[in-house]
Amino acid sequence: MTPLHPRKVHLFTPGPTPVPDEVLRELSAPIIHHRTPQWQEAFGEVLTGLKRVFGTEHDVATFASSGSGAMESAVANLVRPGDEVVVAAHGRFGMRWSQMAERYGATVHLHETERGQRPDPDEVGAFVASKRNTRVVFCTHSETSTGAVSDAQALAASIKAQAGDDVLLVLDAISSLGAAEMQADAWGWDSVVAGSQKALMVPPGLAFASISPRALERARETTSGRWYLDWPKAVDAHRKTPPSTPVTPALTIVLGLRVALGIMFEEGLEGVFTRHVRLGRAARAAVDALGFELFSPDHDSSVALTAVRVPEGVDGTKIPSKLKEYGVTIAGGQDDLKGKIFRLGHCGWVNELDVVLMIGALERGLVELGIEIEPGAGVAAAQRSFLATGVEVGA
Repeated sequence: MTPLHPRKVHLFTPGPTPVPDEVLRELSAPIIHHRTPQWQEAFGEVLTGLKRVFGTEHDVATFASSGSGAMESAVANLVRPGDEVVVAAHGRFGMRWSQMAERYGATVHLHETERGQRPDPDEVGAFVASKRNTRVVFCTHSETSTGAVSDAQALAASIKAQAGDDVLLVLDAISSLGAAEMQADAWGWDSVVAGSQKALMVPPGLAFASISPRALERARETTSGRWYLDWPKAVDAHRKTPPSTPVTPALTIVLGLRVALGIMFEEGLEGVFTRHVRLGRAARAAVDALGFELFSPDHDSSVALTAVRVPEGVDGTKIPSKLKEYGVTIAGGQDDLKGKIFRLGHCGWVNELDVVLMIGALERGLVELGIEIEPGAGVAAAQRSFLATGVEVGA
């Protein structure tokens, strides 16, 4: 095809995600020192704002790392060699919990849900109850590899009802925090971990872990096996007046996050969550209108991305590659799903017309690849979905 001019870039992956202009301007400001009142005030605002998004009154520890660093911090602080843990996985990133726990010397009992499906809370609770020596349960909220989002509230309730309250519960919400409701305290999660580069609308480089009092007590029992990812060290610094960090933070990203949180709170968290539901519905409607099958569930919980099956006989790796020619980036499948699915990201700084653009680019790419579709059918379906009235979260 003739190259598109002027050249523009459009990012529709499940992470990193687009960054608002206001955040980019903040990130481009001159560097300041992290021991100054200006930065400490901003950091305090960020810590307060994060508690709102996590749905917690307790501590949220921050680290300069990717979201996987927050995951490892949970394992490093809660798992001791010889501990028995349960990992409830429903995709690639759920399995990462298992890999980490094994590295820290734990005996892992793995409960697997078929990829592309949501875990059954009753089954997970019964599995945990059958492993009577379990100290920690690790679960995934939004499984970024498939688009399936677990029912975090029901999972925690089922585990507690069947296995008791003594087990510590940890949730990976890296690709869902800020796109879907999270109530860490009310739902009973001892730690929820997340990263900066998805629905929180800032670049990669910050990771977070909410920490319940009993999880912090467990972490304080020993400091062996960790230093940088030590929760007590981070929390004690964050609790100071003014708040601080034990090591040099990703200070510019913190300043950008303050701006991003302000954008979210101006929209209202309920508004943010409703918007993501609408984006997911439109993407699914478009995929259906184009004659493709979903790999992710056809469910309002799939707010961060929509995963799509590639038709038989089609090399699915060519679809993201073709769209890159237009400056449009979507994600392909990972591991053995490479070439079999593609993933349309729609979380964070994304609005309705962005999704229309994404679907329009997808249609053009499919036609140029010789895949038979009706051009315009997906865009029309997305528009009809957006124009529908009376849409509420959970409707």
